[in-house]
Amino acid sequence: MLPAPEPIRVNPQPEQLPPNDVEMSLVDHLEELRQRVFRSLIAIVLGALACLLAVKPLVRLLEEPAGSIRFLQLAPGEFLFVSFKVAGYAGLTLAIPYVLYQGLAFVLPGLTQNERRLIAPAVAGSAVLFFAGIAFSWWALIPAALGFLVSYGADVVEPIWSIERYLDFVLLLMLSTGLAFQLPVLQLLLGLFGLVRWKRMLSAWRWVVLIAALAGAVLTPSTDPITMSLLAGAISGLFFVGVALVAAVERFKPETPPNAPPPAAAG
Repeated sequence: MLPAPEPIRVNPQPEQLPPNDVEMSLVDHLEELRQRVFRSLIAIVLGALACLLAVKPLVRLLEEPAGSIRFLQLAPGEFLFVSFKVAGYAGLTLAIPYVLYQGLAFVLPGLTQNERRLIAPAVAGSAVLFFAGIAFSWWALIPAALGFLVSYGADVVEPIWSIERYLDFVLLLMLSTGLAFQLPVLQLLLGLFGLVRWKRMLSAWRWVVLIAALAGAVLTPSTDPITMSLLAGAISGLFFVGVALVAAVERFKPETPPNAPPPAAAG
């Protein structure tokens, strides 16, 4: 009687192995995810509490783009709720790097070394672009929007604004712009994993411009044409930056032969 053949073992390439090849069950993954989400929430809460201690200077800073506009508290306790809201937004902004780090630490162990080298810079770039979006809204969008809204009715009404509505407008515009600036990171990830090539992205530029115009209308709280145009132009420009990044990655990325033989099997 012939002996049973030995099982064939396939030796994966070293670069395809996860850097920390530790087998974890689904329950272990969920537990780790729970811990990292909890740590992120703790960081946001601590950041908000720290900002709450200096909330009045923060509110004065956010009032600066309005110039000489007078602000009113229209209901009892309105400024108290505004203080919590400002501290929450500021705490989230301060905690963004740590939250991204926790997400990166959760994802990296399951990736190959090549994917690990690509993901880490993308996450760092995401944080940079988020703060760049906040800076763009602070230096360009908010002054343009307020200037248009004040000058439009300056000869008819005296502008006296609710502090809550004004800060809702400013904070929402800054947050939405920071999120909109993530477009190049999304494009880069799609290109890195070979899901979309840069020529295919570029061929859809007309649709992107249309979507950018719609996004400018949706993400702009004031709905004035100047702010919408600035945000739509920024999103369109970021799209072309993302296309250039994907093209550069494809240029320097080693090509894989389409009919490459599978790895040799060892007995």
